[in-house]
Amino acid sequence: MKPCIVYLLAAWATAMAAGCDTSSQQPAAPQTPPQPAPSERNVAVEQTAEGELTIQPINHSAVRLAFKGRQYYVDPAGKADWDALPKADVILITHEHRDHLDPDVVAKIRTADTVILASAAAAAKAGFGEMIEIGQTRQVLDITLEAVPAYNLTPDRLRYHPRQRKDNGYILTFAGTRVYVAGDTEGTEEMRALKDIDVAFLPINLPYTMPAAEAADAARAFKPRILYPYHQGTSDPAEVRRLLADETAIEVRVLALP
Repeated sequence: MKPCIVYLLAAWATAMAAGCDTSSQQPAAPQTPPQPAPSERNVAVEQTAEGELTIQPINHSAVRLAFKGRQYYVDPAGKADWDALPKADVILITHEHRDHLDPDVVAKIRTADTVILASAAAAAKAGFGEMIEIGQTRQVLDITLEAVPAYNLTPDRLRYHPRQRKDNGYILTFAGTRVYVAGDTEGTEEMRALKDIDVAFLPINLPYTMPAAEAADAARAFKPRILYPYHQGTSDPAEVRRLLADETAIEVRVLALP
């Protein structure tokens, strides 16, 4: 056999072997799953007597509720993809702390027609919005809104949310479905006396509000059908679920909302 033929055969054999050798090949990069749109993250849908209610905890303080094509935000503040979220028909502000009242975020989601309601101190600080006081009830678009007390009880926490400042929590009623967003508070007597709450948002971050155990104890008193521990700080929302494991009528939804 001529040398050139031997060389060609050897080269062919080497190429074939290399083609079959997978030991040096890099594994395919894992596919990153598509991320949900900002308006679809942490979303739950509940049925009311007049259609679907969309519930979306957004972050530490902010909650979005959608009903009959209208968007209701409570305490829109902090980090989120606000430009990609729906514009607000109604904005509710519980109190004037920066993690609940953020004028820059409000400016991103409001329109010329947005209804803004806030506690007296928050409205005064913001320079916009209409005041709603504890005990007042309003019809706001398609819902009924009630302002309820939010304040601290423990002596070393009183400076954060004193009762005399009259911070608000809110009960929003969507065709009979009642959603309670507590704002910054401890487990007050007014909270414990609430009735017929379907969905509740209770804060659990120390030292500003209450620990998980106090939130769980308050929930035992008024028994919401669904409970979101939010405003978490370094507290573990799963602790609330563990403490309420024997309360089969309360569904505790655990999300990371630091």
